[in-house]
Amino acid sequence: MKAATAYMPGMPLRWMRIGVVLFAVAGVVCLRNEAAHAQDAAAKPQAAPAKPDSTEGEEVEAPAATLPATSTPEERNREAWAILTDAAGDASHTQTQLQALSALGLLRSPRSSKMIAAAMTEPDLDVRTAAVLAAGQTRDRNLTPSIRSLLDDKEPQVAFAAAMTLWKMNDKSGEDILMSVVDGERSTNPTLMHGAEHKISKDLHDPAMLARMGAMQGAYMLLGPFGYGITAFQFMHQTGGDFARASAIEQLSQEKIEPVHRALIAALVDKDPIVRAAALKGLMEYRDNATSMAIYRLFADPKYPVRLTAAAAYLRTTGTPGPPIVAVARLPGSTQH
Repeated sequence: MKAATAYMPGMPLRWMRIGVVLFAVAGVVCLRNEAAHAQDAAAKPQAAPAKPDSTEGEEVEAPAATLPATSTPEERNREAWAILTDAAGDASHTQTQLQALSALGLLRSPRSSKMIAAAMTEPDLDVRTAAVLAAGQTRDRNLTPSIRSLLDDKEPQVAFAAAMTLWKMNDKSGEDILMSVVDGERSTNPTLMHGAEHKISKDLHDPAMLARMGAMQGAYMLLGPFGYGITAFQFMHQTGGDFARASAIEQLSQEKIEPVHRALIAALVDKDPIVRAAALKGLMEYRDNATSMAIYRLFADPKYPVRLTAAAAYLRTTGTPGPPIVAVARLPGSTQH
């Protein structure tokens, strides 16, 4: 599995380490909170299950779809964009928008960037956060002005995501926000190092809030279209997906050899939707028609995250560019094996 934070030239190692530690601590706190809630629930008498008050984290069923018996490359291309555009604009189903933004982060084109930038102005805070994370995934510097505009967002979750994303793109505009998080309760006005000054919410010093933000962003980076909008802990229990197989697929797909290629094609019909989505991502760099057509068949997949990943993967295999590959620099003192 790829590291969530890659070292980039010019990024101080202390900040990279701070970011990694922050996410790790946030995840641990979140899991402990979930375990504590589970223990409390077990100790109480069981009551009749109540109907949930919201649909946050609930999976939206993809509408039934059938593929035409014949289609041209142009028609398939339009259909792929239509799948992504319709889902990204589905304001009545936030979870669908979040999944669409994650899939759009796999592309890097004017059309996908325009949809990501538009989502940064949405009223839903999770949609704005997902748009920021998708922008960071594309590594498209044309999106940095839109990300910077969210450093003063009224929701600390969005401002924090914007600061983290900009930092990973080697843009220090949100450095004061990150310093505020590091300083914790000691200071709400950290020393400015690059002339930036943004609204610092006291919630950015709240361990529970930081745990939620870390878990959400960690789930987004780890699980792609499946994981955002709910914590990784909840997601793993809700889906029962085989993450070990998905992780193995992600690693193997980095080796572009025919046995791996055939294994990825075979995994597209696996019963586990997480495995299907992982295989789709692994096939994005192939440019042959047989691979594109195998991916195209998943435009009718019953699971929205798979269908959206298929649309992005198809566009990648037929020429739409994706995020540039960033080489991870070796740390000082490391040796090449």
